[in-house]
Amino acid sequence: MAVTSIDVVSFGYLHGAPPTAHLTIDLRRHFRDPHVNSALRHQSANDLPVRHAVLNTPGIRELISAAALLADAFDTGPAEAPLTIAVGCAGGRHRAATVAMVLARRLAKTGTRVRLTHRDLAKPVIDR
Repeated sequence: MAVTSIDVVSFGYLHGAPPTAHLTIDLRRHFRDPHVNSALRHQSANDLPVRHAVLNTPGIRELISAAALLADAFDTGPAEAPLTIAVGCAGGRHRAATVAMVLARRLAKTGTRVRLTHRDLAKPVIDR
C-alpha cells in the first residue's frame, strides 16, 4: 500500500489561502451554498439540516465518490507517502466541512489511517 495515511482538511477560501495539498476540491462555484438560506447560515456541518442540504445537492455524492477514487489512484503509486486532500468552499462551515466529513469516513473504511481537520469550521460566519 503506497498511501500511509490520508489527511482530509476542510477550509474556507474567505478565511485565507488553501492549505497545501495533493488534491484540492473547490466547491464554491459548482454546488449550491447553504449560506444563502437564512435558516442554515449560522449553522454548520455539525448540524443535521446543513448536512442534509449539502448531501442532497445534485452531484455532490458523485464528487465524493470520485475523490475516493483519486485517493485510490495515489494508493497504487510505487512510493509510500502520506496524502493530503483539501476541500474548500467560501466560508468552510457548510459544504467543505460536510464533504470532508463524508469523504474521511468513506476513506477510513478501507483501513487507511485518516485524519480529519476542519480549519475554519469554528470561525464566525462571514457576511457577504
